[in-house]
Amino acid sequence: MQKPRLVKYEEGSIILREGDANTEMYKIISGFAEVYVEYGTPKESLIGILRPQSCFGELGVLLSKPSIYTVVAYCDMLVMRVAESELGGFVAENQKNIIDIMRNMANSVLTMRAQIDLLLKDMEAMGRSQKIDLSLKKQQAKQLLKQYTVFASGKE
Repeated sequence: MQKPRLVKYEEGSIILREGDANTEMYKIISGFAEVYVEYGTPKESLIGILRPQSCFGELGVLLSKPSIYTVVAYCDMLVMRVAESELGGFVAENQKNIIDIMRNMANSVLTMRAQIDLLLKDMEAMGRSQKIDLSLKKQQAKQLLKQYTVFASGKE
């Protein structure tokens, strides 16, 4: 079995790009990373900063799904890349990281919930100012959430 490998990234390097296929998980050994959605577009939004010992890319390695965010090196970094085939050994040797991964996923769910709440508030404000049928917009938001949940669970 192949062992995880250490990779250096220079400040500003894109480590993981939103929408790209990803079959590896990453553990930060040194340095910090920025996590974005819609990176490089007018809708770009910084959603977090990851510190040493943090992991990212879990959804790709666990579900074989494209990345849902872009990760950029905030400074020079040293990162451990863990392929799907190496995951069992990584888990056995890094049990504390499993808790970090679970926290990261839980925080992602909370972030998603906060963004949905903001979207619904924006839709309500737009509906009042533009006389839009708010019930239709809420149904559309509900449908999007259902589609996201099915996509994330891998039951397409």
